[in-house]
Amino acid sequence: MSKARKIAKNTVFLFVSQIISYIFAFFYMIYIARYLGADGYGILSFALAFTGIFSILADLGLNTLTVREIARDKSLTGRYFSNIVLIKLILAALTFGLVAVVINLMGYPQEVINVVYFVALYSILTSFYGIFNSLFQAYEEIEYQSIGQVLTNVLLFAGVIIGIYYGFSVLGFAFIFFISSVISLIYIFLVYIWKFPPYKMQLNWSFWKSAIKEALPFGLTGISGMVYTYIDSVMLSLFQGNEVVGWYNAAYRLILALLYVPITINTTLFPSMSQFHLSSRDSLNLITEKYFKLMVVTGIPMGAAVTILADNIIILIFGYGYQRSIIALQILIWTTVFTFIGAAFIRLLEATNRQLIITKISAVCVVVNIALNLILIPTLSYVGASIATVVTEAILVGSAIMIGYKFGFGVSKNRINEILLKVTVSTLVMSVLLIYFKIINLLILAPFAVLAYLAVLYLINGIDDMDRYLFKQIIKRK
Repeated sequence: MSKARKIAKNTVFLFVSQIISYIFAFFYMIYIARYLGADGYGILSFALAFTGIFSILADLGLNTLTVREIARDKSLTGRYFSNIVLIKLILAALTFGLVAVVINLMGYPQEVINVVYFVALYSILTSFYGIFNSLFQAYEEIEYQSIGQVLTNVLLFAGVIIGIYYGFSVLGFAFIFFISSVISLIYIFLVYIWKFPPYKMQLNWSFWKSAIKEALPFGLTGISGMVYTYIDSVMLSLFQGNEVVGWYNAAYRLILALLYVPITINTTLFPSMSQFHLSSRDSLNLITEKYFKLMVVTGIPMGAAVTILADNIIILIFGYGYQRSIIALQILIWTTVFTFIGAAFIRLLEATNRQLIITKISAVCVVVNIALNLILIPTLSYVGASIATVVTEAILVGSAIMIGYKFGFGVSKNRINEILLKVTVSTLVMSVLLIYFKIINLLILAPFAVLAYLAVLYLINGIDDMDRYLFKQIIKRK
């Protein structure tokens, strides 16, 4: 199978699994938010945000390093896997201990602390079984990771239905998150035993030192990303209370769900980008251009559509009790747009061994985000937190793109201008239609808007011959 078809196969498989996962996640988050109300949902959202900040400490970038190095040299599989499993066991224990100490020092009620404990275990276990997924990614056998993601969301959905039926409290729902991660870990471990030969567990201190040193920039980038992704919810909890956190996270959780699109593409393309860095600069630039174009073609119209339809979306999903979430969604959606635009350049720097640059940019963004939250939250509440998030992401993406050009990678400026112009024209046409037909049911209007956008984009040649060729590779049989 050619490289293009292999990438296409993995991308489609992961996208299909993500769509199935989104369906279950969509409904279980709706049910949780409606059942618990803004206050209870705010407690659970705070726990997810708080533990999310710490969860990256259970990995420190080791998963990403594993994918990159094994993708380049499969003979390293046993060495990396056996050592990194041991490292991550230690990191998992240390992370949970740190979470427990910090949450108790913050003076929250015991109910909130107990919720944090269970959600912390869920986050840490999810990070831990990432090492198994790293092997599947490196060998470009994404289907096993995809099935695991679907399994997790099906379990959460089933657990939420049971929890609502039996009248669980917010602590009960936190326990459901924990149980789902345990079962998913068992699944991924059984698949690993089936697909890979047993590797003898070994202690190699020199490898530990070099691996942690090499992975640390990935880890620090992840820590920075988690901090400015979740610190706003933590600060809102401290300054504004649980109900405000619930309003904010009704919008924010929708945004985080959309980020699985670039995450999915990252997962399938990163091994190939790492290989092309060593074998073919032209191929690396081509894959970066197509990645960038796909994200722009997807992200900009999505931002416009959600801004226009935010009230319809929030009322349909969460109900009238979350009307204050509408403005947050209208602002936060542009965080996703910036993330989409910059995804190819950020992954490019990581694939070319320049992860330390992203680490430095992310560290600056953390400082900017915390400062903006301290300034804006006291006066603008969750609206201020939304603005801070968008500004931070814009700085991160802009910096990554400029540095990519500095090293001679990326997409030509003429090509970027051409793509942006055609996407903007198509988006404007779609936006006019959305405003005019906004009273139509959202479930009918959304596919109509997508078709209108794609039709205009096709007519103005926004989809070129190479795009059509790659599409044929996706649907082509072996």
